[in-house]
Amino acid sequence: MIFPPKLVPGDTIALVSPAKAIDASYIDFAKAYFEKQGFVVLVSPNASGEFRYFSGTDQQRANDLQWAIDHPDVKAIVCNRGGYGAIRLFDLVNWANLLREPKWILGFSDITNFNCLGLKLGIETAHTTMPLNFRENSPEALESLLHVLNGTENEYTWQAHPANKPGIATGTVVGGNLSILYSLLGTPYSPDYEHAILFIEDIGEQIYHIDRMLNAFKLAGVFDRISGLIIGGMTDLKDTATATEWTIEELISEHTRFRSFPIAFQAPVGHIPDNRAFICGRKATFTVTENQAYFLQ
Repeated sequence: MIFPPKLVPGDTIALVSPAKAIDASYIDFAKAYFEKQGFVVLVSPNASGEFRYFSGTDQQRANDLQWAIDHPDVKAIVCNRGGYGAIRLFDLVNWANLLREPKWILGFSDITNFNCLGLKLGIETAHTTMPLNFRENSPEALESLLHVLNGTENEYTWQAHPANKPGIATGTVVGGNLSILYSLLGTPYSPDYEHAILFIEDIGEQIYHIDRMLNAFKLAGVFDRISGLIIGGMTDLKDTATATEWTIEELISEHTRFRSFPIAFQAPVGHIPDNRAFICGRKATFTVTENQAYFLQ
């Protein structure tokens, strides 16, 4: 994997909106935050634009991303928000330029598409919080994003959960939004799950949709290949009028019943205030004991 260079104060960050439209106030807040950390911040031309659901047409959003990739001073590209739209840019961007001049791409939710594309290209990306959420994020979430940029290791511990499965795993980190990972199964952009530490999160899904996705992962052999499973925020899940009465813990436990890898629930990642950074494509250590879960990357 290609490791993008570390950033130091004075380096340049680009803010882009490759998916859903976003109010300019969120971008302004993020710009001020990064400038306070000593960075130079450039905002792409269509960052606060609007075209139907999106921040611009597909071509406008692709042009913004290409501008950030090609810009000689930009060292990191921060996606302002998710929503939907990143996958529509896959064929409109010259990604080879990112390999010639490696730079970070940061974001989560729909930006999981770019995390998976980075794995395909062989360049690390980071699953991090985004400007849409900066105001509500925990200090730890924002600090973990800065650690990615400046090359500092991130070390997380969180409380034990009754449904956890103890164990120790090392492997390459892959993952992100479960719905996006599910949508990429069977495509060239589905991650290589062999010996990987998989982390997942989601928001607003029907419980039976979660079951459908987990079934697909099981049938695709994902759970036969990974070395560890981290479940982050499963936020605002919905049940049908005739309730399934499933919990996320029941579903995960059912679909991984005969697997020996460690599993930890309620990790600090996802559509939650304490949304900490995970570097996709980098090796990590993941340990689950009776008392806590531990992640080092």
